[in-house]
Amino acid sequence: MLFRVDPSSPDPLFAQLADQVRVGIVRGDLTTGTRLPSARDLASSLDINLHTVLRAYQDLRDEGLIELRRGRGAVVSEQAARGYAPLQQAVEHVVHLSRELGLSPETTTALLREALR
Repeated sequence: MLFRVDPSSPDPLFAQLADQVRVGIVRGDLTTGTRLPSARDLASSLDINLHTVLRAYQDLRDEGLIELRRGRGAVVSEQAARGYAPLQQAVEHVVHLSRELGLSPETTTALLREALR
C-alpha cells in the first residue's frame, strides 16, 4: 500500500495516514495479518515526524483495527476483517445520491458526521 500525505490539507497528517489504513481495510486491500510499514520507515519515506506515524498507529490500535506487536510492528487485526461490504455499498449509494443532488463533498461529509452523532 502506498501512503501519501498532503501538508496543505486542513486534516492533521496522523489523521490522513489513519484514514488511508481505514479505507484500505474497508475496501479489502488490507487483510488480517497484513503488516504495515514500520513507523520509522514510513516516517522516513514520507519525510514526517516519527511521532506523527506513531499517533496514527495508536489511534488505529485503539479502534481495534491493528495490533502493535513488539518485534512484528503494526499488523491488521482479526477484528478488522469484519464484513464491511454492506457498509461500502451504502457509502457508494450515498455518494451517488449526493452527486445526483449536486451536493459538495463537504456538505455530504457534514451530513454524515451529524448522522453519526
